[in-house]
Amino acid sequence: MSHVIGIDLGGSKIALGLVNPRDEIIARRRIDTESETGLGSVIERIAAEIEALKASLPSGKRVEAVGIGAPGPVDHVSGDLLTLVNLPGISNTPFRRALQERTSLPVALDHDAKVAALGELHFGAGLGRESMIYIVIGTGVGAAIIYQGRLMYGESNSAGESGHMTVDPNGHRCHCGSRGCLETYTSGPALAKQYAAAMGEAISGAEVGKRALAGDEIARALLRSAGRALGIAIASLAMTLNIELFVIGGGVVRAGDLLLETARASLKDYSFPAVSARIQVRASTMGEDAPILGAAWLARQRPYS
Repeated sequence: MSHVIGIDLGGSKIALGLVNPRDEIIARRRIDTESETGLGSVIERIAAEIEALKASLPSGKRVEAVGIGAPGPVDHVSGDLLTLVNLPGISNTPFRRALQERTSLPVALDHDAKVAALGELHFGAGLGRESMIYIVIGTGVGAAIIYQGRLMYGESNSAGESGHMTVDPNGHRCHCGSRGCLETYTSGPALAKQYAAAMGEAISGAEVGKRALAGDEIARALLRSAGRALGIAIASLAMTLNIELFVIGGGVVRAGDLLLETARASLKDYSFPAVSARIQVRASTMGEDAPILGAAWLARQRPYS
């Protein structure tokens, strides 16, 4: 085993971690993404942070590889970032190749939800399992499907777009053009929008969760609605794929059992009893470390490098 660096490339920040052979993060760095400055600038600043992390290496050790989790869509084989609505400055760029050429290190890159799922499978809530579905709820809703230890990509690399599963055909209109998508009930912006419509007060989705935990009945009702929608989506995925472990990550999960217990109850109404009895719905245990450790695990596999 070797020292590797895991990177979580986000819309507003880039988090980096130096990971030792025991899969421990022994040093961290964090910078603003500033994607509007363009590919060259972002690559240069990441390279500078990689050099800074190397200062924490034990004597005689070196970094063997780098792994990156990036917002989708991405081409995980070429390592290219595709059309990123929230990161136009680095949209449609050969990101992996550019960083590899700049650092002279092998680089692996994949979708951030898939990378976080690898972190949970190997080090967190999925430890000891071979199959699981990871659903991350934040600004949007994404998912990753792992079956017998392998990520599922589908025929055109879009497997896991569970945020746009229809959970109510007569539900809220989604920005994707459809109606009643899971994302319109569970994402942070959706919760904020619905709270503002009910109360006339503009707050964040995270604040809706905090108010729900503090006893705000409108906020609690919205979290229960989100939980029911999540349960419907989980039931559909479980009935289709026969995967029994679901790990839920992202900021909305801080609402805890108010969201997850409702989801556990809801899924029983939309799946066979023999299936629902075996479904486990767990909260992420790795938090922000999941994408860093998942990226580090990916780096050690050296895929497509």
